[in-house]
Amino acid sequence: MTARAEILSRIRSAIADAPAPEPVPRDYHREPASGPGDVELFAHTVDDYRAQVHRADETTVVEIVTGLIAEGKRAVVPPDLPQSWRPRGDVVVDRAPAELSTLELDAIDVVVTGCTLGIAATGTIVLDGGAGQGRRALTLVPDHHICIVRTDQIVDTVPQAFQTLDPTAPLTFISGPSATSDIELNRVEGVHGPRTLDVVIVR
Repeated sequence: MTARAEILSRIRSAIADAPAPEPVPRDYHREPASGPGDVELFAHTVDDYRAQVHRADETTVVEIVTGLIAEGKRAVVPPDLPQSWRPRGDVVVDRAPAELSTLELDAIDVVVTGCTLGIAATGTIVLDGGAGQGRRALTLVPDHHICIVRTDQIVDTVPQAFQTLDPTAPLTFISGPSATSDIELNRVEGVHGPRTLDVVIVR
Protein backbone atom coordinates (compact mmCIF):
# COMPACT_ATOMS: atom_id res chain seq x y z
CA MET A 1 0.00 0.00 0.00
CA THR A 2 1.33 3.42 -0.91
CA ALA A 3 1.50 6.22 1.65
CA ARG A 4 -1.32 8.03 -0.16
CA ALA A 5 -3.57 4.99 -0.12
CA GLU A 6 -2.85 4.40 3.56
CA ILE A 7 -3.72 7.99 4.48
CA LEU A 8 -6.98 7.86 2.52
CA SER A 9 -7.85 4.52 4.09
CA ARG A 10 -7.39 5.95 7.58
CA ILE A 11 -9.53 8.98 6.74
CA ARG A 12 -12.33 6.76 5.42
CA SER A 13 -12.19 4.65 8.59
CA ALA A 14 -12.25 7.72 10.82
CA ILE A 15 -15.35 9.23 9.19
CA ALA A 16 -17.23 6.00 8.49
CA ASP A 17 -19.74 6.60 11.31
CA ALA A 18 -19.93 10.37 10.96
CA PRO A 19 -23.33 11.86 10.05
CA ALA A 20 -23.84 13.00 6.48
CA PRO A 21 -22.86 16.65 5.98
CA GLU A 22 -25.57 19.25 5.70
CA PRO A 23 -26.28 20.31 2.11
CA VAL A 24 -24.54 23.50 1.06
CA PRO A 25 -27.06 26.29 0.39
CA ARG A 26 -27.00 27.54 -3.18
CA ASP A 27 -29.53 30.34 -2.84
CA TYR A 28 -27.04 33.20 -3.20
CA HIS A 29 -27.36 35.74 -5.99
CA ARG A 30 -26.38 34.01 -9.24
CA GLU A 31 -28.52 35.83 -11.77
CA PRO A 32 -26.67 37.58 -14.59
CA ALA A 33 -26.28 41.30 -14.07
CA SER A 34 -29.10 43.28 -15.67
CA GLY A 35 -27.52 46.69 -15.08
CA PRO A 36 -24.63 48.45 -13.34
CA GLY A 37 -23.71 47.09 -9.93
CA ASP A 38 -23.25 49.03 -6.72
CA VAL A 39 -20.61 51.59 -7.69
CA GLU A 40 -20.25 53.01 -4.17
CA LEU A 41 -19.74 49.56 -2.65
CA PHE A 42 -17.15 48.79 -5.33
CA ALA A 43 -15.26 52.00 -4.53
CA HIS A 44 -15.39 51.21 -0.80
CA THR A 45 -14.14 47.63 -1.12
CA VAL A 46 -11.38 48.61 -3.56
CA ASP A 47 -10.24 51.22 -1.02
CA ASP A 48 -10.26 48.55 1.72
CA TYR A 49 -7.64 46.64 -0.27
CA ARG A 50 -5.24 49.61 -0.11
CA ALA A 51 -5.83 50.64 -3.70
CA GLN A 52 -6.43 54.30 -4.49
CA VAL A 53 -9.84 55.15 -5.97
CA HIS A 54 -10.39 58.08 -8.32
CA ARG A 55 -13.57 59.32 -10.02
CA ALA A 56 -13.78 60.60 -13.57
CA ASP A 57 -15.98 61.05 -16.58
CA GLU A 58 -14.93 60.51 -20.19
CA THR A 59 -13.72 64.10 -20.49
CA THR A 60 -11.43 63.98 -17.44
CA VAL A 61 -9.90 60.48 -17.63
CA VAL A 62 -6.73 61.57 -19.41
CA GLU A 63 -6.11 64.39 -16.90
CA ILE A 64 -6.54 62.10 -13.90
CA VAL A 65 -4.44 59.29 -15.38
CA THR A 66 -1.66 61.70 -16.37
CA GLY A 67 -1.69 63.20 -12.88
CA LEU A 68 -1.18 59.76 -11.31
CA ILE A 69 2.13 59.31 -13.12
CA ALA A 70 5.07 60.99 -11.44
CA GLU A 71 7.15 63.38 -13.50
CA GLY A 72 9.86 61.60 -15.44
CA LYS A 73 8.19 58.18 -15.20
CA ARG A 74 7.43 56.10 -18.29
CA ALA A 75 4.10 54.40 -18.94
CA VAL A 76 3.13 51.47 -21.15
CA VAL A 77 -0.31 50.91 -22.64
CA PRO A 78 -1.91 48.18 -24.76
CA PRO A 79 -2.34 49.17 -28.41
CA ASP A 80 -6.14 49.27 -28.24
CA LEU A 81 -6.46 51.41 -25.11
CA PRO A 82 -8.84 54.26 -26.06
CA GLN A 83 -6.96 57.39 -27.07
CA SER A 84 -9.00 59.42 -24.59
CA TRP A 85 -7.61 57.29 -21.75
CA ARG A 86 -3.94 57.44 -22.73
CA PRO A 87 -1.73 59.55 -20.47
CA ARG A 88 0.35 62.38 -21.80
CA GLY A 89 4.11 62.20 -21.60
CA ASP A 90 6.50 59.33 -22.21
CA VAL A 91 4.18 56.49 -23.28
CA VAL A 92 5.21 53.19 -24.87
CA VAL A 93 2.68 51.11 -26.82
CA ASP A 94 3.08 47.34 -26.36
CA ARG A 95 2.30 46.48 -29.94
CA ALA A 96 2.73 43.07 -31.61
CA PRO A 97 4.90 41.71 -33.11
CA ALA A 98 7.47 43.92 -31.34
CA GLU A 99 6.05 43.37 -27.86
CA LEU A 100 8.26 44.42 -24.99
CA SER A 101 10.36 41.76 -23.31
CA THR A 102 10.05 41.07 -19.60
CA LEU A 103 13.26 43.00 -18.95
CA GLU A 104 11.94 45.96 -20.96
CA LEU A 105 8.66 45.87 -19.06
CA ASP A 106 10.57 45.76 -15.78
CA ALA A 107 12.27 49.03 -16.73
CA ILE A 108 8.90 50.77 -17.22
CA ASP A 109 7.30 52.41 -14.22
CA VAL A 110 3.55 52.38 -14.93
CA VAL A 111 1.00 50.41 -16.95
CA VAL A 112 -2.40 51.84 -17.87
CA THR A 113 -5.21 49.46 -18.89
CA GLY A 114 -8.93 48.95 -18.91
CA CYS A 115 -10.62 45.83 -17.54
CA THR A 116 -13.51 43.51 -18.31
CA LEU A 117 -15.35 43.61 -14.94
CA GLY A 118 -15.32 45.04 -11.46
CA ILE A 119 -16.93 43.11 -8.58
CA ALA A 120 -18.51 45.30 -5.90
CA ALA A 121 -18.76 42.72 -3.10
CA THR A 122 -15.03 41.95 -3.14
CA GLY A 123 -13.44 45.05 -4.67
CA THR A 124 -12.00 42.86 -7.41
CA ILE A 125 -11.01 43.86 -10.93
CA VAL A 126 -11.08 41.16 -13.60
CA LEU A 127 -8.90 41.17 -16.71
CA ASP A 128 -9.43 38.72 -19.55
CA GLY A 129 -7.02 39.97 -22.20
CA GLY A 130 -9.83 41.74 -24.04
CA ALA A 131 -10.04 45.24 -25.49
CA GLY A 132 -7.85 47.81 -23.75
CA GLN A 133 -6.24 45.28 -21.39
CA GLY A 134 -3.23 43.86 -23.20
CA ARG A 135 -1.46 40.61 -22.42
CA ARG A 136 -1.09 39.30 -18.88
CA ALA A 137 2.61 40.18 -18.50
CA LEU A 138 1.78 43.82 -19.16
CA THR A 139 -0.14 44.11 -15.87
CA LEU A 140 2.15 41.90 -13.77
CA VAL A 141 5.63 43.32 -14.35
CA PRO A 142 5.50 47.15 -14.00
CA ASP A 143 5.38 48.31 -10.39
CA HIS A 144 2.35 50.61 -10.75
CA HIS A 145 -0.95 49.66 -12.41
CA ILE A 146 -3.56 52.26 -13.28
CA CYS A 147 -6.79 50.46 -14.16
CA ILE A 148 -9.80 52.20 -15.65
CA VAL A 149 -13.23 50.77 -14.81
CA ARG A 150 -16.45 52.03 -16.36
CA THR A 151 -19.48 52.00 -14.06
CA ASP A 152 -21.38 49.78 -16.53
CA GLN A 153 -18.67 47.11 -16.06
CA ILE A 154 -19.36 46.75 -12.33
CA VAL A 155 -21.41 43.78 -11.09
CA ASP A 156 -22.47 43.12 -7.51
CA THR A 157 -21.27 39.57 -6.76
CA VAL A 158 -18.68 36.97 -7.75
CA PRO A 159 -21.37 34.55 -9.06
CA GLN A 160 -22.68 37.35 -11.28
CA ALA A 161 -19.18 37.87 -12.61
CA PHE A 162 -18.78 34.19 -13.48
CA GLN A 163 -22.12 34.26 -15.29
CA THR A 164 -20.60 36.91 -17.55
CA LEU A 165 -16.97 35.80 -17.93
CA ASP A 166 -15.61 33.44 -20.57
CA PRO A 167 -13.99 30.57 -18.62
CA THR A 168 -11.63 29.84 -21.53
CA ALA A 169 -10.13 33.35 -21.43
CA PRO A 170 -6.89 34.11 -19.52
CA LEU A 171 -8.60 35.52 -16.42
CA THR A 172 -6.72 37.61 -13.87
CA PHE A 173 -8.45 38.68 -10.64
CA ILE A 174 -6.95 41.71 -8.90
CA SER A 175 -7.96 42.67 -5.37
CA GLY A 176 -5.65 45.50 -4.36
CA PRO A 177 -1.89 45.76 -4.85
CA SER A 178 0.05 42.51 -4.99
CA ALA A 179 0.92 41.48 -1.43
CA THR A 180 1.89 38.51 0.67
CA SER A 181 2.30 37.82 4.39
CA ASP A 182 3.90 34.40 3.97
CA ILE A 183 7.08 35.23 5.91
CA GLU A 184 6.40 35.71 9.63
CA LEU A 185 3.04 37.37 8.78
CA ASN A 186 4.85 40.51 7.66
CA ARG A 187 2.99 42.15 4.77
CA VAL A 188 5.21 42.70 1.73
CA GLU A 189 3.77 44.39 -1.36
CA GLY A 190 4.87 44.05 -4.96
CA VAL A 191 5.91 40.40 -4.78
CA HIS A 192 3.68 38.85 -7.46
CA GLY A 193 2.60 41.97 -9.32
CA PRO A 194 2.31 45.77 -9.05
CA ARG A 195 3.08 47.35 -5.69
CA THR A 196 0.71 50.26 -6.38
CA LEU A 197 -2.82 50.06 -7.79
CA ASP A 198 -4.87 53.08 -8.81
CA VAL A 199 -8.46 52.46 -9.91
CA VAL A 200 -10.18 55.16 -11.98
CA ILE A 201 -13.97 54.74 -12.00
CA VAL A 202 -15.48 56.37 -15.07
CA ARG A 203 -19.16 57.26 -15.05
